[in-house]
Amino acid sequence: MTQTSAKVAHADDDPGGDAPLAESLHKHVYETLRRRFATGAVTPDSTFSTRGLAAELNVSQMPVREALSRLAAEGAIEIRSKRRLAIPPMTRERFEDLLTCRVLLEPAAAAQAVGHIDPARMKALRKIDAQMDAALASGDVATYMASNYAFHFTIYEASGRPTILRLIETLWLQFGPFMRVVYGRFGTAGLVDQHAMALEAVAAGDADGLSNAIRADISDGMALIMKDLWRT
Repeated sequence: MTQTSAKVAHADDDPGGDAPLAESLHKHVYETLRRRFATGAVTPDSTFSTRGLAAELNVSQMPVREALSRLAAEGAIEIRSKRRLAIPPMTRERFEDLLTCRVLLEPAAAAQAVGHIDPARMKALRKIDAQMDAALASGDVATYMASNYAFHFTIYEASGRPTILRLIETLWLQFGPFMRVVYGRFGTAGLVDQHAMALEAVAAGDADGLSNAIRADISDGMALIMKDLWRT
């Protein structure tokens, strides 16, 4: 580790250190871990340790502990002891609660985004959609999930509703790990490309059409989780 990186990694441990630097570091660690959960980079059987994550991210344990505490408050993980962290089990009750909230919030955010998606954002959406098509064709689950997240949130961010956006992100934290398992088991070949319909609706300025496409996309994904978890 260089002197510069050492300073960044442990700025939060120095009472006289650079407070804005420490705040930026804490935010970076939190957002990095948050994105891993939302995009399925972690799975329900993943094991976590503060020390291991700190070493991986090249930071001290303090920002990792803070990030994990925030993720626990958002329902992404359970802190069972200082050394035991786990993904909460997906019960039927939890699944139905998540599905209900997603269907309420995401189509509404998408509908509000119509009219605010400028040519640059539309270009980004088409590029992301092409990445997803390639991932679907090759069965690249990791790229598919990361691109799927990017597609949805590129739309939702255009709504200009930060509170709704944050609530939606919290929902994705909780089901992302389970989607990763489902796609890993069943693959991506059988998925319907609802995003093509979403793009058509955006281009037409059709708020109802975009809302319906997002709702169908949610139903497809959550149905796969249901099929996998409760096959019996």
